[in-house]
Amino acid sequence: MTGLRWALLGAALLAAVVSAGVALLFAAQRAALFPAPQAGAPETDASNGVVRSWVDGKSGRTELWLLPALGRSMHPGPLLVFAHGNGELIDSWAGAFAPARAAGVAVLLVEYPGYGRSPGRSSEASVAASLVAAYDWASARAEIDPDRIVGWGRSLGGGAICALARERRLAALVLESTFTSVSALARRFGLPRLLVRDPFESLEVVRTFDGPILIVHGEHDELIPPTHARALHDAAPGSELHLLPCGHNDCPQPWDLVLGFLARNGLLAEDGVAPQRGSSRTGIF
Repeated sequence: MTGLRWALLGAALLAAVVSAGVALLFAAQRAALFPAPQAGAPETDASNGVVRSWVDGKSGRTELWLLPALGRSMHPGPLLVFAHGNGELIDSWAGAFAPARAAGVAVLLVEYPGYGRSPGRSSEASVAASLVAAYDWASARAEIDPDRIVGWGRSLGGGAICALARERRLAALVLESTFTSVSALARRFGLPRLLVRDPFESLEVVRTFDGPILIVHGEHDELIPPTHARALHDAAPGSELHLLPCGHNDCPQPWDLVLGFLARNGLLAEDGVAPQRGSSRTGIF
């Protein structure tokens, strides 16, 4: 009996260690996926008509900025819904979309719960809920054509935009430096799929999406390898894939590719002015 008791005690200790390890993985992965940088007062250029607003999502109020198209138009125009990387804020992107705005495209920047000035905590569900609420707010505005709303996600934001595409109609997708899923990334670090709390299954969305898709990725990206971009492309016949000579955080904004893609698919404003080149952006994930 003594041997049996020791065996049972050993099994109990092993189970406790495993349980503690699982709990640690659950806590650590969300902190790594959503580092949630904070921000001070917003830096926006009100002279360009930037509209700051808040919408109610699953985790509470979420901040959003609407950057209107430049120039005057008598007709509702297209909208880019942009989701940033996991180490960024909407503050970082307010000045980056001049080429789109000059081409007659409005831009919607949506913050993640717990990021910047937005309360709450980020998860796949709460991020998706915030994007859905922001989409509904913007699509109801008179200056926005609801049939020409395009989702653009960078890195983690690509997964967020795909989550939005599950819930709302998007005319097209632009996936920049995006993964097939967080689950696939986690396998590189030995984390089983069943333990991934926020899988962001982008590949599943791409397979069934019925609109045009532009995929842009750095061919030297070590954080999210270009194999992810190729897999997304293979899953969506007719999608465009462009591999650029850069990594994850040093790629210039692909304005020529994006504006050309929008133009070919009838998603630019009829009376937009000529596009300009943008600058490079950096982020984490």
